[in-house]
Amino acid sequence: MKPHLAKRSFSLAGHRTSVALEPEFWAVLEEAARARRTSLAALIAEVDAARAPGAAPLASTLRLFVLRRLQG
Repeated sequence: MKPHLAKRSFSLAGHRTSVALEPEFWAVLEEAARARRTSLAALIAEVDAARAPGAAPLASTLRLFVLRRLQG
């Protein structure tokens, strides 16, 4: 049985962080990075930088990014 969440680690704003998302979300994020001709880490950093201080957690923000992309 596949794990429900897949965890990945990134350096964001000078510190290491981990994000756990369902594999399907990672797949869409990877496709979005390819479409932008950038790395997954750069895409995650861009999404993270656009968050307002005190905003939703990064994992939630990434899920919303994916939903907007799929609606779009």
